Amino acid sequence: MLPAHHLPPALLRDAADRFGTPLYVYSAAELDAALERVRGAFGDARVYYAMKANPNLTLLRRLHAAGVGFECVSPGEIARAEHAGAAGEQLIVNGPAKTDAEYAAGARLGATFILDRAEEVGLLPPQSRALVRVNPALDVSTHDHLATGAAGSKFGVTLAQAPAVLEALRAGGHTALGLHVHIGSAIRDARDFTAAFGRLTDLRGQTGPLDVLDAGGGWGLGADLHGIAREARRAADAFGAQLWVEPGRYLVAQAGTLLTRVVGIKRTGRNFCLVDAGMTELLRPMLYAAQHPVTPLWEGAETGEWDLAGPACESGDLLGRNVALPAPERGHLLAIGEAGAYGAAMSSNYLTRARPAEVLWTGQDWQVIRQRETPQDIWAAEV
Repeated sequence: MLPAHHLPPALLRDAADRFGTPLYVYSAAELDAALERVRGAFGDARVYYAMKANPNLTLLRRLHAAGVGFECVSPGEIARAEHAGAAGEQLIVNGPAKTDAEYAAGARLGATFILDRAEEVGLLPPQSRALVRVNPALDVSTHDHLATGAAGSKFGVTLAQAPAVLEALRAGGHTALGLHVHIGSAIRDARDFTAAFGRLTDLRGQTGPLDVLDAGGGWGLGADLHGIAREARRAADAFGAQLWVEPGRYLVAQAGTLLTRVVGIKRTGRNFCLVDAGMTELLRPMLYAAQHPVTPLWEGAETGEWDLAGPACESGDLLGRNVALPAPERGHLLAIGEAGAYGAAMSSNYLTRARPAEVLWTGQDWQVIRQRETPQDIWAAEV
């Protein structure tokens, strides 16, 4: 189902004509609506945007102005958060392998740290605020590369280790705020979250009351958000804790669309629709076998199923398989939906391909929020 604020085809054609393709377009109204859905479900929970989904500064500033904090997982993301005006309790510094630069920048800005292993207690700057990330050792309903709460994943401490790490924080002069859990991304089954929150609640007798329970994010776009929120609230209440959440993809995915033009067709036992965007613009299909909705912006009766093949000399460079399309012709425009998360953020300069421009529909006009790169931009830092 298309989101309520999906941009109409005429507007998408206008953007492609004005700014070229491949092109990322975003709807400010859909970004705002997604935030409203989160707040409608989670009530007074503190919201931190998982910046890795899409770190564009214009989007960050819009979210920051709406009272959203940021979860950062690299020195560059911390710098972006500061540049967008965030500091103190508006910042979380997370990640399984933090560097000295991240500890220093987080401390300077007064951020809250999420500890991913017991040894981090000794690495924290003096008098830090911290949460302990717990791995609930669950198999969840998502791609293996997106599952972060499984027993074999690299994230978090075990349930058995968590109480001792909280105590070590206190003994080290830090503020042990509470627990954090994030079991993966693009998870639609609310029962996965129920199981994770339930395993954390089992620790109540060993930890006592906590200030914060951070329930992470990872909700699939079609997930029962109110059901997940109800279980997260129940877990937080069990600890007497304030609830925090960290949506990333949920906030920005449906706000973004990748526009790409047909450059030709090819029939070799399969029908290939050749387009000017590929794995360098949208990696998720190749990386996660992600399936994005594809809308042809031309009229005609469906002529069969087509594989959307990008320009890279890689067999895996396919943006979609078995997509029903009217007869494609050179110059036709396709809209690839749910591309606002991990689309532009994961785009690359492989093959010296220039990363696309990004534009935002404000409700009145297009705003360019990232210029299209040139080849000179790509090699500017090379010596």
